[in-house]
Amino acid sequence: MKTIFDKATRDELISRISTLNEKSTPQWGKMNIYQMLKHCVLCEEMYLGKTKYKRAFIGRLFGRMGLRNLMKDETPLQRNAPTRDAFKIKEVSGDVNAEKEKWMSLMEEYASYSNDGLVHWFFGKMTKEQVGYFVYKHTDHHLRQFNS
Repeated sequence: MKTIFDKATRDELISRISTLNEKSTPQWGKMNIYQMLKHCVLCEEMYLGKTKYKRAFIGRLFGRMGLRNLMKDETPLQRNAPTRDAFKIKEVSGDVNAEKEKWMSLMEEYASYSNDGLVHWFFGKMTKEQVGYFVYKHTDHHLRQFNS
């Protein structure tokens, strides 16, 4: 499976991110390009240990099972998957290029990842290997959403 910790994979994702612009439109979902970029920046900040979120009750019940299901193969994340309110961006407009640059910069930080023992808001404690696979899948999901 592809992982964010592989330089070639990371470079491929950054290249795909760089193709996004103000005119990028979603193939599915409710987010516009700015909201998706901001959402992904917030997620990377969590995975990199810059921000922490309290576990969701439903995640305590089903998170481990959901993580095992996502990690079993290379199947992309499903369309219109739910997310926590903190990751739903209310503002409908902002600086697309600034958010894109911020996201690409955060992606580069995986080269020296040091957030062992990440506690995801839904999945709970994740190993570095699980983080690598999931970050790739999440990033790929949103890039496919915007046809990139």
